[in-house]
Amino acid sequence: MDVIVVATANKGKLEEIRQYLAGTFTTFLSLTDFDESVEVIEDRPTYYENAWKKARKVGNRFGMATLADDSGLEVEALHRSPGIRSARYGSNDRERVDRLLAELAGVPFEARAARFKAYLVYYLPRLGQTFMFYGELRGYIGLERRRDGGFGYDPVFMLPGSGRALSELSLEEKNLISHRGRALARFKKFLSA
Repeated sequence: MDVIVVATANKGKLEEIRQYLAGTFTTFLSLTDFDESVEVIEDRPTYYENAWKKARKVGNRFGMATLADDSGLEVEALHRSPGIRSARYGSNDRERVDRLLAELAGVPFEARAARFKAYLVYYLPRLGQTFMFYGELRGYIGLERRRDGGFGYDPVFMLPGSGRALSELSLEEKNLISHRGRALARFKKFLSA
């Protein structure tokens, strides 16, 4: 494989994908690598449909193989919110985490079950083919923010049985178990088949 466009401007997400797929593609481009901007409004009702929409729009615009992701955090005590609106739960990572912790104030740790979901869509515009890959990670939302590593909700997403938040893992450790890492593992296996 040669070049892939990752349909994101999120540096943390791009680095996770680049590291996981190192050696599979020679060049990873993101939306920040193009002079022309592509705006994709994530207005579909499911993660898969949003990822599909991003992959198709970006892939068709640049005529290159494209990988798009839509993912979210679902917290049982909040009726699976923030869910599909996870990225829009605040204007930045700190605001999103603060809002989540405020909404869970008074909810005991054992009632804070949560899961991350990730849908990756790989689109080949020259062939008109689309492929989907799914990954999930279950855990709990902590009572407070832990080390500010990673991005997004990582500082409050606790791993079962470890006492550690995702933010306390190295990128290599995170990629082995995360929702996106699991979806990327399926994608990588698909590419090598």
